[in-house]
Parts: sequence; C-alpha cells; structure tokens
Amino acid sequence: MQHNLLITSAGKRVELVKEFQKELKRFYPEGKVYTTDLKPDLSPAGYVSDTCFEVPRVTEMGYTDILLQICLEHEVRIVVPTIDTELLILAREKQRFAEQGIVLAVSDERFIGICRDKRLTSDLFMTHAIKVPEPRDKYHPVFPMFAKPYDGSLSSNLHVIHKQEDLTEDILKDPKLIFMELIDNTVFQEYTVDMYYGEDHRVKCIVPRERIEIRAGEINKGRTCKSWLVDFLKERMEYLEGVVGTICIQLFVNNQTQQVYAIEINPRFGGGYPLSYMSGGNYPELLIREYCLGETIEYFDHWQDGMLMLRYDAAVYI
Repeated sequence: MQHNLLITSAGKRVELVKEFQKELKRFYPEGKVYTTDLKPDLSPAGYVSDTCFEVPRVTEMGYTDILLQICLEHEVRIVVPTIDTELLILAREKQRFAEQGIVLAVSDERFIGICRDKRLTSDLFMTHAIKVPEPRDKYHPVFPMFAKPYDGSLSSNLHVIHKQEDLTEDILKDPKLIFMELIDNTVFQEYTVDMYYGEDHRVKCIVPRERIEIRAGEINKGRTCKSWLVDFLKERMEYLEGVVGTICIQLFVNNQTQQVYAIEINPRFGGGYPLSYMSGGNYPELLIREYCLGETIEYFDHWQDGMLMLRYDAAVYI
C-alpha cells in the first residue's frame, strides 16, 4: 500500500522534513519521507530524509516524468512541493498522478496562476472584501511608494521609493515592477498566516504569526497570535475554489484599528511554518489523515497563542 511521502526541492527545509517524519510514523511506523533536490549532496534536508533523489530543474522537460517514476518505485502517496516555480507545473499534472494513486498536495492550476501574478492576487483579495495597498502611477508618483515584481518571490527586486531621485531609470523601465502605496511599518505589523484547506476547499485551521524579524525574506523571529484576525479571515476566506492543503498569506495588520492590508499568497508551506506546527497547527497530520486515511477534517483552532520562535544557524556535517 502507498503510504510514503515525498517532499520536493527540499533544500534547507530540515524542520519540515522532520515534522513529516514524526507525523507519518504515528500512523505508519514503517513509513518513509523521501526528498528530491537538484544537488542532493548539498541539501541539508536531503541528509535528514530517508533518501534524497537527484532530479533536474523543475522547469526542464521530463521533470514530472522523473518525479512520477520515483513515486511509483517507492510507493509514495503524497507529494509536497516547496518552491514557487514548480507549483504550476505540478498543478497541471494532478490528474496524471492521481490516476496512479498519488496525491500532489497543491491547489488547482487556476488558483496557482492567480497567486503567481500579484496583480491577480490583489483582485482576489478585494473580491473577498480584504483591502490591498492602493496602486500608484510611476509616471505621476505619490510618495512614498513601494515597487515589486508582479511574479516575484524570495523578497527580491523590492524597492522603497521616498522621492523622485529614488525612481531610477532601471526601476522605471523594468516591465515586471508594479507600484503601490508604502504601508507604514511603524503603525502596521507584518503577519504571515498559515491556512489549511481540506478536499472540500474549506479552511480547517488558521494560524497567524507576527513577523518580528526577517532575514533573507524569511521569518527569523516570530510569534503566534490568536486574535480577531482569525475570525476576520475565516469570515472572508472560509471557502476558496480549487484550494487544497497549505497556503500562507502575507498581511499588514493594525491591531488598534483592526485595519488589514493583504500583500500576497504563497500556495505552499511557508518558510516559517514550523512555528505554526509547534503551536499545534499540525498540517502534516491533516494531509495524512485526509489523503492516506480518507478522513474528513473539521475546522479547529486549538493551537497555542503567543508561542515565540527564535531561529539560529545550525549545520549538517558529512
């Protein structure tokens, strides 16, 4: 029977691999968590997993054929993607894998496409009555402004623009940059919210975590926050067509005025998800219960409020 898991493009996600190993063994003591990586010998998470398989770049022809072969040979039931560039590719292959009894834990192609284009993401938020930063015209600027690529990730190519001199020729000519009002981070706190959606496309758990300190675009210090924000999001995002598994959304929140500005959606496990896991937002367990055991998941909010995460560097020695 297929009951092993595969985490793709594992890279440095040591914590995520360990969490899946822990939860899988609760249900299947002999179950294994495999990983893939472009360079398995340089992947810390690959050494922690049961086996790490070398694969080509996700954008290369034949990538999904190789992935499917690994799943068939090693009795994989669930595939968990971790990087943005493979989400659309895998979303298009869900049916082919499903015919072999393999679940690609990714939302449908339409939703992934919306998330990959931040202009469409803003439209989605507004459809669900959640504000987004107001757009700005780069040729008739109102300062301060913020610019980012509409298809960007990893917090790259971001620009804070306070005055005309900051609008360089390179910024003005970059066709991918979109411009918007700058949210005052002395008034608004930045949050990432980990949300789990069941097979019925309804939310089952919502864990907001305040981003206290960021390093290289990923949370370095954070705290879970069980507040009015949970009900705010549940009311507006209780059902999302085509969405399954884990997504994380980025928000700016003013807890005094209860104002919210939505920034983007990452339809995968976020880099800071281990904080939600440690607080009780056990999404690996939910995936196993839904897709291996065939259980129906009910909404729950019994996770720990105020849990603090302070990350530090660690190493794997080979």
